[in-house]
Amino acid sequence: MFSTEDFGKIQWHDNAIHGFRILEGDTCGELVFDIDFIAEWLPPLNGKYSFKVAPSSLTFHEVSDLVISINYAEASAAVQPMTIHEIQRESITYPNGYKSFRWKVDINWLPKSFFSFCSPGFSQLQRMEPITTEAQYLSPSERGVGL
Repeated sequence: MFSTEDFGKIQWHDNAIHGFRILEGDTCGELVFDIDFIAEWLPPLNGKYSFKVAPSSLTFHEVSDLVISINYAEASAAVQPMTIHEIQRESITYPNGYKSFRWKVDINWLPKSFFSFCSPGFSQLQRMEPITTEAQYLSPSERGVGL
């Protein structure tokens, strides 16, 4: 399991997002991404890379100020799982002294596509052991149950 303290050690580049959901909370909710987490990029063998990939739940806690912009039309793309380009965060302090982060999840190849929100932190739960594959994502049968 990963958490906010691990942010600088985790690489989400090219991780597929298969779905997301918003869970209601008392004051703020949670934003949960169903991802294929690339746990390890393996050295090329016969000129081909392979990857250790595990279905995971990336959950941001106490989410506020959520903006979602997903634009398949501008890219003339079929609807399919999108992939993360990068996740950025910026520290913020509210006038009352409460500290949090402003997050931005940028999406690969879909122009102007991103999720942005405020959240004090995240947790990431790997739902099964990684599978070694030549793809950076898993098939539905390899993934098992989603969110």
